[in-house]
Amino acid sequence: MEVLPVLILLLVFVVTLAIGVPVAFCLGLSTTAALLVGIDPLPVITTVAQRMAASLNSFPLLAIPFFILAGELMNQGGMARRLVDFAKGLVGMLPGGLAYVNVVAAMLFGAISGSAAAAASAVGGFMAPQMEAEGYDKNFSAAVNSTAATTGLLIPPSNILIVYSLASGGVSIAALFLAGYLPGLLVGLSLMAVAGYWSFRANYPTSERLPLSTVFWRFLEAVPSLLMLVVVIGGIVAGIFTATEAAAVAVLYALVLAFVYRAIGIDDLPDILINTVNTTAIVMLLIATSIALSWMMSFENIPQLISEGILGLTESKILILLLMNLILLVVGTFMDMTPAVLIFTPLFLPIATNLGIDPVHFGMILVLNLCVGLCTPPVGTVLFVGAAVGNTSISRMIRPMLPLYAAMVVSLLLVTYAPWISLWLPSLFGF
Repeated sequence: MEVLPVLILLLVFVVTLAIGVPVAFCLGLSTTAALLVGIDPLPVITTVAQRMAASLNSFPLLAIPFFILAGELMNQGGMARRLVDFAKGLVGMLPGGLAYVNVVAAMLFGAISGSAAAAASAVGGFMAPQMEAEGYDKNFSAAVNSTAATTGLLIPPSNILIVYSLASGGVSIAALFLAGYLPGLLVGLSLMAVAGYWSFRANYPTSERLPLSTVFWRFLEAVPSLLMLVVVIGGIVAGIFTATEAAAVAVLYALVLAFVYRAIGIDDLPDILINTVNTTAIVMLLIATSIALSWMMSFENIPQLISEGILGLTESKILILLLMNLILLVVGTFMDMTPAVLIFTPLFLPIATNLGIDPVHFGMILVLNLCVGLCTPPVGTVLFVGAAVGNTSISRMIRPMLPLYAAMVVSLLLVTYAPWISLWLPSLFGF
């Protein structure tokens, strides 16, 4: 490996990122600049373009625009309010009950929509005014909403798990989807524990205990939304359809449900489709440039050298996993999740497999690390959404965020060093 191309790669990426160039363009420019060392420009540009185009020629990737469209339909289709009402019936009567409601509703909506930002926006938009009216500190409410929204990226269906499957060379999407349930629930429960303790210390009020009949009717109202998970995941696990076909089914189901709820009309569909196209274009460009960068790193033997370097530091599996976690936690604070998965999977997955770590288990470690980054400054996109819908600022959210960060890190360590949390469900279903 020549040192100069790597230095140019890092320099161009850091400089362009620092001056505010979008991440996808930073990746493409740094890759092209590194390859230009000692090579004619035309072949380099042609090679990068070919790699970008070839990376998108993938049937599993079709699931991403379908799931994005399904998420848009759900976000505007009246599902968030029904899930919040159901969560209130379940846990609203507990001390600090509205904080629990926020976590549960964010987990449910995030899982159904597959988007942390959508969960933070939709659930936070309902919960923030109610929590403030009940006397909750709005900075605490925004912190709970921001962290809880990330659980939907672990609990399937999840676009980022599809991206990891692509970057890992074909790890089963069905196995990844099944593996995400217990880690997602673990994070959600740990956040609820912290939120409950904080609420108890602050003496936040409890909601009125609802009659069982009311809770039952709210459950019935939420059932059509919750069935989305059963239809999509059940169909994949049972072998009825692939993940891509499941995403198309999710779109049809969400569209029918939104019309049944009368939350959207025909006139709303153009705007929903435009939002979907915009988001899809951003994601696909990130994937294309990230894959080109991954190819360039493989061409320069960078993953092998990093693997040899880390394995040369220590032979301890515990220390190597801890080191990878620390690196990913730092990376997650300034890099968006999709390019981070595409860049660091080919770097760290060979190390993990050398240590005997299952690729499905490593996928959970990787995604959970980057979930923490989504609600961590300076580039935590979900943190910005949570602050906006909570009508506060990030600086004011930091103090209540700290114990929630601690809960997520403890969950991360449990997932890292207890593989059964990720692998039990996939093994139960034969994956």
